[in-house]
Amino acid sequence: MTTFEIEEKIVAMLKTVYDPEIPVNIYDLGLIYKIDVSEDGAVDIDMTLTAPSCPAGDFLMEDARQKVASIKGVTSTNINLVFEPEWTQDMMSEEAKLELGFM
Repeated sequence: MTTFEIEEKIVAMLKTVYDPEIPVNIYDLGLIYKIDVSEDGAVDIDMTLTAPSCPAGDFLMEDARQKVASIKGVTSTNINLVFEPEWTQDMMSEEAKLELGFM
């Protein structure tokens, strides 16, 4: 499996991770800043939260890590929590904005 195919599967898997308080997945919310897949299947993801004090932060990171780790071809999964750049509603997909009534 190519790194591109693995990355596509990662995006699909991240779209199954939801903040318990928001009916939109973390990918469409714009919380995923970077996905790197190395040739040996090691995955490095930069993600943020809607707010640094988000009570669901640990749950979201662990849910994302477990789901990505379950993908065939992924040998390790590292999720880095970052707050630069700061998340804004502009980072949401059009679908997320519609779902949440921002359009």
